[in-house]
Amino acid sequence: MAMHPTVANLALVGGGGAVGAMARYGVGGLLHRHTTATGFPLGTLAVNLCGCLLIGVVAGVAESRQAVPHEARLFLTVGVLGGFTTFSAFGYETMLLLRANDFLRAGLNAGVNVFAGLLLVWLGFTLATR
Repeated sequence: MAMHPTVANLALVGGGGAVGAMARYGVGGLLHRHTTATGFPLGTLAVNLCGCLLIGVVAGVAESRQAVPHEARLFLTVGVLGGFTTFSAFGYETMLLLRANDFLRAGLNAGVNVFAGLLLVWLGFTLATR
């Protein structure tokens, strides 16, 4: 008996999201434990930047080579990378820095996440489409 496409897509996204969330927890937690003294959310930054690079690679390969089936793209981009990247945590941590009147770290956190993330999406896409 075949699954209804919507149920199959939900399963792909949910399964990928679980993988991505567990990876985010592991990577973010590892970096956080080693950088707590800095007062800067390096775990979230690292996860966001890695996620931006990886989504650029997946999108670039999918677009340039038509080598990524729709289901795989859904699993990887919406599921795994959607569960892995942490822009909700980014927003929360930036707000906490602002509430603590730590405007320098808040601005640095926002700027590096946004601008380096965009740069890495472009780099991943460029590397994948060569």
